[in-house]
Amino acid sequence: MAHDPTPELPGLADVQAALDALQAGASAPEVHGGLCGWLAGGGAAVPEWPARVLADANLPTPEPGSVLDRLRVASQAQLEDRGFDFSLLLPDAGEPLVERSGALFDWCRGMLGGFGLAAGANPPLSEEAVEALGDLGKLAQAQAQEEGDEEDEQALAEIEEYIRVATLLLHGDCVLAVRHRKSLN
Repeated sequence: MAHDPTPELPGLADVQAALDALQAGASAPEVHGGLCGWLAGGGAAVPEWPARVLADANLPTPEPGSVLDRLRVASQAQLEDRGFDFSLLLPDAGEPLVERSGALFDWCRGMLGGFGLAAGANPPLSEEAVEALGDLGKLAQAQAQEEGDEEDEQALAEIEEYIRVATLLLHGDCVLAVRHRKSLN
């Protein structure tokens, strides 16, 4: 049986334009982090996700097939993909280090907010996931770096990979493991 490729995320600029049109007051990386945190914490992949993730009941539900709707569909599919084909919505590698690191820390802030909204106070986390959540909290408080060298570029790539894996770990504990336990009962 052929495996359908996991849908790709819409472009950063397109997502930002859609958020600006909604006057959401948040960056595309922060909102994508929030959506992924929401989904990883067990939040439903519902069409009206912006109102839930951004905790603003006045935000309209994205039209089917719109940029924000495709962001939800692709994010959900990537988190569920057994091939770990999950990516963060961030500026391209050619952008300045300060922009990329700032966006990565924004993504973490959004992720923590969305995860907290969906998972509640005591999510069913493994020891590794508790540690990963703590690390994401530290990263969410970090400041973007103005200047950087090759070492900083390498560190940023490693941090991005860590965040990717941490998000998949949290999703595994809060969604996949719960789903598995339910299927056993």
